[in-house]
Amino acid sequence: MTLAELNALEPWRCAAALAGVFEHSPWIAALACDRQPFRTIDELHGALVEVMDSAPADAQLALLRAHPKLASKAAMRGELSAESTIEQESAGLTRCTAAEFARLCALNHAYQAKFGFPFIIAVKGLSRTEIIERCAERLERDAATEFAAALAEVARIARFRLEALLEGEPGDSPARATVR
Repeated sequence: MTLAELNALEPWRCAAALAGVFEHSPWIAALACDRQPFRTIDELHGALVEVMDSAPADAQLALLRAHPKLASKAAMRGELSAESTIEQESAGLTRCTAAEFARLCALNHAYQAKFGFPFIIAVKGLSRTEIIERCAERLERDAATEFAAALAEVARIARFRLEALLEGEPGDSPARATVR
């Protein structure tokens, strides 16, 4: 799909096309698509992130809680969204050694217990080892810092998903994917 094709859709169809960009949270796309047309992927991404950032804290928490645990039993059973499955497979999380799986499960459990939502990280370009290390590092943060970091990671994930959905759009900078 191209950005022009997306912009040609009625807002509700645009929202449906973008439903997988934010994990199990189609409300973000629904609100952002009311702002059509978008000139660039940067502008579209900005509108989506603005909706997320301006949402009440309870909606943001629900968004974070909609994300799956990394390398969880659900992932191993194939119960994740198509987007999450692809992302976790690309990072090698489906090929964890027994020790890596046990460490990540323990970190996920501690993280969930401390913050009330799963550890979220944009896994693109990261190895299993780097993901495990980052989880351990972020577990040491305070709740407010980690809440903001998790939302920033959701924004990065959304950007990567947009790029995959709307590949090849001119005028957008791939480097923007790491900036919120």
